[in-house]
Parts: sequence; C-alpha cells; structure tokens
Amino acid sequence: MKKLAIVTSHPIQYYAPWFRYLANIGCLSIKVFYLWDFGVKQQVDEGFGQAFQWDIPLLNGYEYEFVTNVSPNPGTHHFWGLQNPSLISQVRAYNPDAVLLMSYNYASIYRLLWNWNTHNIPLLFRGDSHRLLPIKGIKAFVRRQFITQIYRYFAACLYVGKANYEYFQYHGVSKNNLFFSPHAIDNDRFSTQARTAKQQAITWKQELGIRQDHAVILFAGKFEETKRPIDLLQAFLQAKLDNVSLLFVGAGILEDDLKSQAAGQENIYFAPFQNQSLMPRTYAIADLVVLPSYGETWGLVINEAMCLARPVIVSNHVGCSQDLVHPGKNGLIFSAGDVSALADSLQAAFSDRKSLQQWGETSRRIISKYTYMEATQGLTQAIDHILKK
Repeated sequence: MKKLAIVTSHPIQYYAPWFRYLANIGCLSIKVFYLWDFGVKQQVDEGFGQAFQWDIPLLNGYEYEFVTNVSPNPGTHHFWGLQNPSLISQVRAYNPDAVLLMSYNYASIYRLLWNWNTHNIPLLFRGDSHRLLPIKGIKAFVRRQFITQIYRYFAACLYVGKANYEYFQYHGVSKNNLFFSPHAIDNDRFSTQARTAKQQAITWKQELGIRQDHAVILFAGKFEETKRPIDLLQAFLQAKLDNVSLLFVGAGILEDDLKSQAAGQENIYFAPFQNQSLMPRTYAIADLVVLPSYGETWGLVINEAMCLARPVIVSNHVGCSQDLVHPGKNGLIFSAGDVSALADSLQAAFSDRKSLQQWGETSRRIISKYTYMEATQGLTQAIDHILKK
C-alpha cells in the first residue's frame, strides 16, 4: 500500500472527513501533518472575530500529528503564521511515497519546497485558486511568473473545478499533470440529518420571530468585505419581495454596519454564528441560499446548502459557480458587485415558488456527484501517474 503524507494548515471541518474516508477505504496509507491546532482548541477566528472550536470530531479515524508552530502570531491570515522548523524531518520520518500539500503560501511550506528532494519523493498540490477576478499590470505579470515557478516543484496538481483548472493551466501546469479532485463536504452528514433539520428549523423560525408563511433568503458565513453581505441586504431592499424574509447567520467585522443599515427595515433578521452541528438546521430554514462574494475561491457553503436540496444564487466571482450552479435549473449567477443584478435575480427566483422548490431538488442531484469518492479517484490517479514516471 502506497504511503501518502498530507501537509495542511490545521484541522478543517471539510477535510477531516475526507482524511477519515481515505484511511478507511484501504487504497492508501495516509498521515496528516498539521501546522496549527486551530479548530480543536478554542481560539479566536480572525474572520468571525470571536473564539470557538468546532463541535464535530476532526481528529478521529486517521493518523495525524501536529508539527510545533513557533510563530509568535500563529494562523493562516498571514505568511509568517505557520513556522514549523521540524516539518521536513517529521515528514521524512514517515518515509512516504508521495507528499500532498493543501496550500503553499506560508513560511513553512516554502522552506519545505526549497529543501525537499522531489526526485526521490514527489510532491502533489491540491488548490482552489482561480482568475475569475483577473488582476492586470506589472504586479500581475510578476506574480504569474513567480507562481509558475512554484508549480514546477509539483509532479502533479489536483484541481477542484473548472475555474481552478484554468488557473493551473494559466500558470503553466500541463493538462497531463492535472487531475480532477472536486471540492466536497461530508454529504452523508447533511443528507441524513435533513428530516430532523427540517423539524428543528420550524422551531428556530419561531424563535427568531420570522413569520411561518414567509420564505427565507439565507446568508451564512463571515460578515466581511469579500463575502459582500451588504450587497445582499441592499438587493433585498431593492427587490421588494412579498412574504419573504432575509436572514443573516454569522459574525464578523461588518456586523455593526449590517445591523445599522437593517435598522427600521422589515423582515430582516440576524442569528449568531452557528457551529457545525447546527448547520443542517441553518440550511433547512432557507428557501434560497445566496453567496454574493467578490473573489470566493470555491464556496463550500453552496455544497452544504445543495445537500439540503436548497436552490442557490451566487456571484460570478464564486469559484464553484461554473460547476455547481446551472442557471435556471438549480439557481442563478449574477455579476459580482452589481446590486441591481442581484435584486433582479432575487425577483426571478421568487417569481415562481413551485419552480424554486424544483431547483432545490436539482441541487441535490448535482451535489450527489461531488463526493469524497470522486475526490479520492483524482488523488489516486495522480499518485499512480507520478510514481510511474
């Protein structure tokens, strides 16, 4: 059995179930090397602006070890947030056949790249960057040249979707070294809780004070500029929808601005950050989920919503838009930053409530093909490819 070392920043609620899946199917022997302990200990999240730890198991069912992080300000919000002097020696001690990196733009990862013998033990990379928001000028040119050089360290790259595939090709990665490993979540956890979540959502709707005969538009995530929650608030006010409420779930730097602009307006509600065990209920309360981000790498919130059979609206700068959103079939796509276009999309979605429900069922069918099994197939194909070289 081939041995794979996986190097990633910290335990993440989307990746941990995949690692568990990889360990259980028996096609690979894996060990995950974590560079930070966020998520399993209560710490402040920069985006949410509050301390928490995830309330689902992130370290069960697979082999892992933490690599000591000596950064005085640990985290993934800056380059020096991951400084792990023993990373290379710990990975070497595992004696893997290949190493998979889940990110690279941190001090520790660059040190590994520059000191690793890629001829003896090849490196793989799985990323989700895209160019849906293209940057021009001399800085963009220099950045392209630099990233192209970085990707030459990798024997193969795993792409999560169409926009990410184009990003890799733009930076010189041959299509022969690209393998599809789609972004996925624990679909089973969400789908098996759908019925219970629906009942919980009825009670929660009453607790929030939302009228039971109102449809609900949901924004769930960090209240930050990149995710553009204020665009959604303004679009909702423009759309003037009958019997529809808007619910913001989360926290972040824009919370005060959002609440200030919503003050005195009808049918706009707020709920605090919801931990992972409550996310099925969070989506179950919604009749439509909106992600208006300006530069979202993928948007796994959309995967989660679609598992609960929810129709979706996303901006064209959301990485999953080309893969998961089929306009007029399970949702709509609008131009990022265009509040009027988003308002028009909201009006179109609620012009036919029956079609909106059908969009939700289509969402469920689409997301059924974005699974850990599909992600694993791409990974194993890439490993077979690079070890035959």
